[in-house]
Amino acid sequence: MTGNLLQTTLGSVLEFANGRASPARVSGNPYPVYGSNGIIGYASEANADEATIVIGRVGSYCGSLYFAKDRCWVTDNAIRATALGDNDPRYLFYLLNTLALNNWRAGSGQPLLNQDILSRIPISIPDAVEQRAIAAILGALDDKIELNRRMNETLEAMARAIFKSWFVDFEPVRAKMDGRWRRGQSLPGLPADLYDLFPDSFEDSELGKIPSGWRTGTFGEIADNPRIGVSPEQIPDGAVYVGLEHIPKRSIALDSWGTSDGLESGKFRFSAGDVLFGKLRPYFHKVAVAPESGVCSTDILVIRPKSSEWGAFTICLASSTELVEYASALADGTRMPRTNWHDLARYETVLPPAAVAAVFDRHTVPLIQSIEENIRESRTLAAIRDALLPKLISGEIRLQSSGQVAEALRIDAVGDRDL
Repeated sequence: MTGNLLQTTLGSVLEFANGRASPARVSGNPYPVYGSNGIIGYASEANADEATIVIGRVGSYCGSLYFAKDRCWVTDNAIRATALGDNDPRYLFYLLNTLALNNWRAGSGQPLLNQDILSRIPISIPDAVEQRAIAAILGALDDKIELNRRMNETLEAMARAIFKSWFVDFEPVRAKMDGRWRRGQSLPGLPADLYDLFPDSFEDSELGKIPSGWRTGTFGEIADNPRIGVSPEQIPDGAVYVGLEHIPKRSIALDSWGTSDGLESGKFRFSAGDVLFGKLRPYFHKVAVAPESGVCSTDILVIRPKSSEWGAFTICLASSTELVEYASALADGTRMPRTNWHDLARYETVLPPAAVAAVFDRHTVPLIQSIEENIRESRTLAAIRDALLPKLISGEIRLQSSGQVAEALRIDAVGDRDL
């Protein structure tokens, strides 16, 4: 066990500086731009070094926290904090997470944190050795969660790429027509055993040229809206609850949700594998696959494939740019424009033979299942982190090395997490 905790203030361990208005933000630039609500773009230059803590300074995100491992730009809506002396920056980030910084804000109309307020906040910290050990434990958990998030982005991109190739660009048909794909040969994304699945010509349709033997149809032919309403008293305590705020932008991976505790109005029931579609503008880009069964806000449409072979096709079509733009164009209402299942069901698209949809399902469902497995693992790791964080930061658990606490608490019992 190390010595007693040092009683001091944040100003003795962190140097604070206000951010500045960002330069032009362009996709592809090397440096992430942090505002008070996280990364908001990318710039060609940086104003903060590696291991910078970003603190939301004003407004509803006052006191929000982000840890930037690499160089970045911090805007004037945030404060950048860097560790002084031998203090560990990542430990200090976790320390800040226990201080409820939003409660230290000034101002009644527009919440505000400034450098002086932050500098005077009292803290208790261990020496640098124990700080690094604590940061190693909590950081390993967060690093694995971040790795899972990046893996999910890759898996989702793979599923979308296959969908676009087969059902939007009709690449397999074009490859056969121009001789790039021959029987017994493979192309990237096109195994040889799929050759006979696709035609080698196009035919006319009301939607333009489509693969021969395929047809045009509507979204409602392959999916439905079960619309199973439940009242608050019908919802068991602790059930999964999904609101619009839980669904991420431009991602089918739903990794955050709440519980039904305290719900006071009716909701819709959904099952694992259903598609959750935000029906209010500007939330049509919020589309996710439910990894668990539960209930959702009535501002969300529950979309369910009519048969198993259309499962992955339904997921990718529901989250496609084309359908989202269609929903936005048809939204009615002046104050809060919204779409409905009746309109979505009439969306016209190209439908392949069921055999092609089934093969697409076999190729992409494993990707979606891997996404769901990563989500469950990350939630387990986050629960472990959240349980450990206050105990480590408060000194209830003391340690000198990450191995010591890992052995004592058997963190590796959660499985092969590559921690």
